[in-house]
Amino acid sequence: MTREEAIDRLNELLDSTDAATVNTSMRLPHALRDAAALAVQEFGVAPSTTVMTANALRSMLEAVAMQAVLDLHYTEYPETRPSLADLAVAAAELDEHPLASQPDVIRRYAREIVERHPNASPEDVLLWADARRYREARQAKEAA
Repeated sequence: MTREEAIDRLNELLDSTDAATVNTSMRLPHALRDAAALAVQEFGVAPSTTVMTANALRSMLEAVAMQAVLDLHYTEYPETRPSLADLAVAAAELDEHPLASQPDVIRRYAREIVERHPNASPEDVLLWADARRYREARQAKEAA
């Protein structure tokens, strides 16, 4: 089965309206089972732990399908993959970070951090930016 066929089949199964169920046996850690029961009973997150488990499994499978499509897209069109700087700018905007309105500054700090930390995340870039800005402000204050 090709990657595309697997994605199509996964989506087909997730879109199915067939209401038939099947018994299955899953081994869960006790603490996870107890946490699920507590969440259902005390927080009303689902009518039952079975429904909650099925919903969680569905959510995970939908995320797998979306990631598979995205990975396939980036394989076919690598130039569309966002850079670390692009992701850091987007994270800043979503988080309403103080530097969100200064994407050029975020991009500069993204270039800086990858020199020391090649596997940096967008959040690492923002933390680096905060630390660098704090240091620069402190040095300016000391120089004055």
